[in-house]
Amino acid sequence: MLRFLRVNRLAVIDAVEIEFGPGLNVLTGETGAGKSVLVEAVGLLLGGRASPDLVRTGADTATIEAIFERDGEEILVRRELTAQGRSRAFVDGELATAGALKALSARLIELHGQHEHHTLLDPATHLNVVDEFGAHDQLLRATTDAFAQWDAARAALALVRKRSADRDARLELARFQLGELTKAALNQPDEDTDLAAARKVLANAERVERLCQESYAALYEHDGSVLASLTSVWKRLAELSTLDPQFQQYLDARDGIKSQLEDLAIFLRGYAEGIEASPARLHQIEERLALLERLKRKYGPGLAEVVATRDRLAVEVSDLDAGEGRVAALEQDLASAAARYLEAAGALSAARRRVAATFSSALVALLADLAMDQTRLEVRFAPPGDRDEERWTAGGIDTAELYFSPNPGEDLRPLARIASGGELSRVMLAIKTLTATSRRGFSQEDRRPPSGEAPGLIFDEVDAGIGGRVADVVGAKLRALGSAFQVLCITHLPQIAARADRHFHIEKRVSGGRTRTTVAVLDADSRVEEIARMLGGAHVTEALRASARELLSRKAKGESERAKAKGPGRRPAR
Repeated sequence: MLRFLRVNRLAVIDAVEIEFGPGLNVLTGETGAGKSVLVEAVGLLLGGRASPDLVRTGADTATIEAIFERDGEEILVRRELTAQGRSRAFVDGELATAGALKALSARLIELHGQHEHHTLLDPATHLNVVDEFGAHDQLLRATTDAFAQWDAARAALALVRKRSADRDARLELARFQLGELTKAALNQPDEDTDLAAARKVLANAERVERLCQESYAALYEHDGSVLASLTSVWKRLAELSTLDPQFQQYLDARDGIKSQLEDLAIFLRGYAEGIEASPARLHQIEERLALLERLKRKYGPGLAEVVATRDRLAVEVSDLDAGEGRVAALEQDLASAAARYLEAAGALSAARRRVAATFSSALVALLADLAMDQTRLEVRFAPPGDRDEERWTAGGIDTAELYFSPNPGEDLRPLARIASGGELSRVMLAIKTLTATSRRGFSQEDRRPPSGEAPGLIFDEVDAGIGGRVADVVGAKLRALGSAFQVLCITHLPQIAARADRHFHIEKRVSGGRTRTTVAVLDADSRVEEIARMLGGAHVTEALRASARELLSRKAKGESERAKAKGPGRRPAR
């Protein structure tokens, strides 16, 4: 359950704190007041993609914090966004990744967007609904893994077959190129750089030797050499340090300086003696560099790429030499992978067909509760694609679509083609209600959750496209769902708002030249005013207030009658 939410400097929200309760929590307000920003804030807490555009103008950082309750324990989640596009997340004070937040969110809350019902217009999504209802997660994972293995085996076989098509010509060329590269004995990817440096030294050998000898003599051999002269310098510094302690630090460094100069002298002498200033050696280096440059132009651009090409050619020649034996082995691997995939996909397909009828019946029953009592609906499967590899996917061998008839006497037709906007909204609400309850063992009759606390549900304007009597029925359904789950619902319909256990009003104001969004929990009188506004607009009359009171009293009366019907000990959860 989402118990507490704090949002700072996010879009139009400067600072907002909300304490939610169990049951049905409703958020209302004018369009553009910032209701969906709150939903987006929760989405960010659950690992959603962060954008620097969400940070409030003039602010450096936006923060979202929430306290969730699960099984009697509190979980503190925090997300920070910077105007530079960086994002950090914390769970109980410890740094966490966006992936970790997403994994955690599945156990805390489910978020359903305001345009989610439009996804039903794509028949490709209908099978996902059946899988979600049937909790086919393990079967789907097994099918996805088997498909990946089959696809990799198919790609490996296709590559070897392609090479085998022109095997002889390719083998001859590959052997020639591999022989050329092997003969070059390439071992170091930076050999050309080292040789170029050596060539430069050898080309200037006399000058290098002279400079080394002159430097060595100046440091060590000549009368008045640097090292000899330093003795008198240190003696004077010692005398100066007795007069002014500032000179002591330089006197302390004398051993290090002397050691470095002696090392330099030894290096200069050894370097000069080690120069192999022979024309033959220079010619050898020139030839080697010319060979490397030729290979880089042919196989490069760099020596590292030339070495990589040699290694690739070695593998290719080995594969080509293997010939038909390699093809036969890969064909066997592919057949085994295909058999494993069909076994996994077949089990998933059978599970889908078993659960489809139950899903359709349960969905029709829920739609009847949503004032669509004459509706018929079924899941129609195309013949399985087990014999057609072109139809194999990571999601299995099935293709299915929801067929729908909202009126008696009308044939079932594709839902995506004939359903109105209001019908799509109600179908999506029924699906979300069904999947949320079925996956957690929730009883539609008892309105009781399974063992362990269930995640909360957030509906962002799921009531789009409906109104009138249907809106009242949808409100009752959301209220019933709230008896087992915490439900947060953004709505523009007074019939739904009147059903809330806790009602929040979101308002946008301009103060000091800045737009600010505020959230307030409504008491009984304020709630009458808000529902009256939702009924009639900005100008609230006594007649509208009376209608609002009637809506609220009707809700209260309905709750009282349901409580009596259940009797003591059969009260709704929470």
